[in-house]
Amino acid sequence: MPHFPQNLQKSIPKAIFLDRDGTLNVDYGYVFDPRKIHPIAGAREALEIFQKNNFFLFLFTNQPGIGRKMYKLEDVEACNRRLFRLLGNPHFLEICIATETTHSPDNYRKPSPKFIDEMIGKYQLKRGECHMVGDKETDAFAGLNAEIKGILLESDYPRSPQCSELIGKGKISVFKDLLAFAKSIL
Repeated sequence: MPHFPQNLQKSIPKAIFLDRDGTLNVDYGYVFDPRKIHPIAGAREALEIFQKNNFFLFLFTNQPGIGRKMYKLEDVEACNRRLFRLLGNPHFLEICIATETTHSPDNYRKPSPKFIDEMIGKYQLKRGECHMVGDKETDAFAGLNAEIKGILLESDYPRSPQCSELIGKGKISVFKDLLAFAKSIL
């Protein structure tokens, strides 16, 4: 069973909000089969760095396949269990599985900041000490929309002119992968 570091005081206001597919595990499209969960190289080490440096961890994943009735919430939860086991059972304080489709009114689906805002309030986090990390620009935009740091990992996903402009202005930081980002906060 995962445990939270004993030296972590509840009042420490640092957090990492992590996307799942393409950030922690290989993204092969609609990820719902636990047998196909494969952690990305360096993800386990990155999570260890975050925990050793007293960051609260939150998982924030868009899963529109649920809203499209392609798979069920139970499938996503089974994928999460396998992924967590393969990553050494990191302790996520909260998990948000946004089931809305791209055509649904935004609720929790990234780039909505709703989940991040709720967690900031619940855990009394300082926005300046929080990061939203993912491989798609919607991940970084969710961070910016919540007024926290947006971190984009290199991927094959195209970038909009708006995203490229925000990167150029230093509003979104780009890293090779999760481990490179983790090492940058040491």
